[in-house]
Amino acid sequence: MILPLEYKEKMKKMLGEDYLSFIKSYEDERTYGLRVNTIKLSIDNFLNINDFVLSPIPWCKEGFYYLPGDNPGKHPYHESGMYYIQEPSAMAVVEFLNPQPNERILDLCAAPGGKSTAIAGKMKGEGILISNEINPKRARVLSENIERMGIENTIVTNEPPETISKKFRDFFHKVLVDAPCSGEGMFRKEPLSSEEWSLENVRTCAERQLNILEYAKDTVMKGGLLVYSTCTFSPEENEQVIEKFLKKNKEFSLEKQKDFYPFEHGQNKWTVSNFKEIDKAIRIWPHKVKGEGHFIAVMMKNGGSSAHFNKVKYPLDKNKLRDFYQFEEDYLKRDLNGNIFPFGDNIYMLKENIDIKGLKVLRPGLHIGILKKNRFEPSHSLALYLKKDDFKNSISFSSHSDEIIRYLKGETLNFHGTKGWNLVLVDGYSIGWGKMSNGVLKNHYPRGLRWL
Repeated sequence: MILPLEYKEKMKKMLGEDYLSFIKSYEDERTYGLRVNTIKLSIDNFLNINDFVLSPIPWCKEGFYYLPGDNPGKHPYHESGMYYIQEPSAMAVVEFLNPQPNERILDLCAAPGGKSTAIAGKMKGEGILISNEINPKRARVLSENIERMGIENTIVTNEPPETISKKFRDFFHKVLVDAPCSGEGMFRKEPLSSEEWSLENVRTCAERQLNILEYAKDTVMKGGLLVYSTCTFSPEENEQVIEKFLKKNKEFSLEKQKDFYPFEHGQNKWTVSNFKEIDKAIRIWPHKVKGEGHFIAVMMKNGGSSAHFNKVKYPLDKNKLRDFYQFEEDYLKRDLNGNIFPFGDNIYMLKENIDIKGLKVLRPGLHIGILKKNRFEPSHSLALYLKKDDFKNSISFSSHSDEIIRYLKGETLNFHGTKGWNLVLVDGYSIGWGKMSNGVLKNHYPRGLRWL
């Protein structure tokens, strides 16, 4: 790999004796990881059915290394949302955030969704997660990944940080800022990104990161946590950003984290003022772990609880929803556990409705389906959310079968089953819809997701 000369000189000055082992790590093959979606199935169940050669990632119990030749991104289990493919070191961030059920959490720079889906998994469907992304195209990818993982308690927004800051003052128990950065820690994963690196870009990123933190701080309730992370090595974007932020915002303090070998600590020698508190931050180095580079700082907003939470009641038009209620009666074995509300011609569900008026919202909860003329059509999101025992009619195919491949390609299948809507399963786990009529399963797998 060809690395920028200025970058190598900078790292050599930073690392001293460690530089040779650091630079040699670029010759090693990068590691690959996936994280089991415990919303969908247990870790043990996944380990019993998967086709991959896996080994555990020490800092994330849901995380596993896999061999690149296994290619889990091209497996039916991926389309079913059984796991999320994620760089191993990146999994550590949510472990330090430590999400809990019934909390209100903000992922401010959330695309493509690796950390949001991990947060949702630990929340177990309880509480509220707002996943925000300023870039519209990346926000759509984020929304698709939230859908694929069958997540019910997440609102996806497409707003700049300042808008989120004004809307949700002192509101969240925990806020994650996985800040856009110069990406030095991902050069091995994405070699082309090294061509865009420059010292000027590092400085630009640091200014932007500090600006984002200034907006994020106002959304954290007193006693809540603000977690900052990057995938870069530059002190300007790591230690020095946190140093500047904490010196300006005295209500925040760095929280010491439990030591996790072989993670290392932030370095006060890389700060401007020899800021000793920075040793409570975390650094992850690619020559010390099986993973890429990361920096993590966990900060608490001191003081008692200040959050207020006014639940919003959306008007319930039972007449408008009658076709949905008929579908629910005909096919579901259990009531959907949440507030059902229309959003245009679409129907969504959220357990705790909050005020999102005035925001650009891509997904105001779990998408249940769409109201069409004189009928209700269930969404792909609902299929991925439901489990086998939730639905009266289902058809299960093996992950190794010709039928599941044909289904993912969008083909109609000849099959004897119960007339009407059927939940299509792969090895017992939902993957989409089919509609049975006269021995033919009409394919309702979304066109944009179909395999070529």
